[in-house]
Amino acid sequence: ANSAATVLIEGETGTGKELVARALHGMSSRQDGPFVAVNCAGLTDSLLGSHLFGHKRGAFTSAVDDHPGVFESASGGTLFLDEIGDVSAALQRTLLRVLDDHTVVRIGDTTERPVDVRIVCASQHHLPTLVERGTFRPDLMYRLRTARLYVTPLRERGADVLLLADHFLHEAAGSAGKTLTEFDRTAIDALRAYSWPGNVRELRGAASHAVLSAKGSVVTREDFPPEVLESANAVIPPLPEDERARIIEALSRCGGNRSQAARILGVSRATLYRRISALDINETDD
Repeated sequence: ANSAATVLIEGETGTGKELVARALHGMSSRQDGPFVAVNCAGLTDSLLGSHLFGHKRGAFTSAVDDHPGVFESASGGTLFLDEIGDVSAALQRTLLRVLDDHTVVRIGDTTERPVDVRIVCASQHHLPTLVERGTFRPDLMYRLRTARLYVTPLRERGADVLLLADHFLHEAAGSAGKTLTEFDRTAIDALRAYSWPGNVRELRGAASHAVLSAKGSVVTREDFPPEVLESANAVIPPLPEDERARIIEALSRCGGNRSQAARILGVSRATLYRRISALDINETDD
């Protein structure tokens, strides 16, 4: 956070990459400056160029006034470029020049305008793969990923699921005017069993759905969306309580696949490996 280096945040959609970018900004010396976020995948090439760099009056038909771009608007702060892998080749070339020269030229203008911006970008695509395909410039990739962060998917953060779900439960209950405060045992098992392909974004939506569906004072398994309920059918029952027996049962159900076993047990893979070693569990145990 205290560095001025550009940062590339990688991870699947819904993992919270923009929240990581906001955290970097909030902990940096630029925290009193603006934080400006741009979804590079949400605009056409021409609109994105105008949005990023600004335009001069008369540069195109709808340009009725001079307009500063987000590089200028974010001066003194942080510019977050989401889905940077979707930027066209022409804009990649312009971005590289801006990063090297710290100046922008508005579309239709010739004046170079200095900008003081810290760049944080994100992508759900693996940029080296895009470079191999010829759709992303290698020099821009190297420039953007001076510092790199990877946000792991929720299915690999089993211990986080319940913490996040509890937070979203209270958030949604407050918005809905309900007094729900907890998940019952069946709901907790369902939360642990599901793989969350939409990651934190999907978990938040499922918690909101459950709050709206709940008829009682607590959230039960039946309050979740159908896709969560389907996975809940595969959850390991709470008995036996013996930890060693539960781990053996999970491994047996998953055919020895430790990643899947960790998921339905609601623990990280690293934790499962440590417990397997500590409890002296062999793959042939049953």
